[in-house]
Amino acid sequence: MAKTFEQIQLGDTDSFTKTITETDVVLFGGISGDLNPAHFDEVTASASSFKGRIAHGALVASLISTVLGTKLPGNGTIYLRQDSNFTKPVYFGDTITATVTVVEKTQKKRVIFDTICTNQNGEVVLSGQATVLAPRL
Repeated sequence: MAKTFEQIQLGDTDSFTKTITETDVVLFGGISGDLNPAHFDEVTASASSFKGRIAHGALVASLISTVLGTKLPGNGTIYLRQDSNFTKPVYFGDTITATVTVVEKTQKKRVIFDTICTNQNGEVVLSGQATVLAPRL
């Protein structure tokens, strides 16, 4: 059930967890057109600082959208802004948890969230903030 602006409280939090697969990366690359060898060419990716293929940063960030659009605030949310800092690579097989926490409600009825994605080891792979319009009654 979606929360309206009036129902949302500072500190409210929710999350979504997904294991990133090679299929996810291939599908995302096809949809987005981002066919960077860092995601698709093992030889090139192995020679990089990442030492192997990695998931698209935008794919990882999209998990935040999942939380905002389906959990908190939920159905009817309009995503206005996302600032992201990518701090660690995400490899195929990593399990990522995207978490959002309400940190501010503005006079213009916008809700600002701290956003964070962590891997299965508890390491932060993305941090930032998102701004949304919460659903209306």
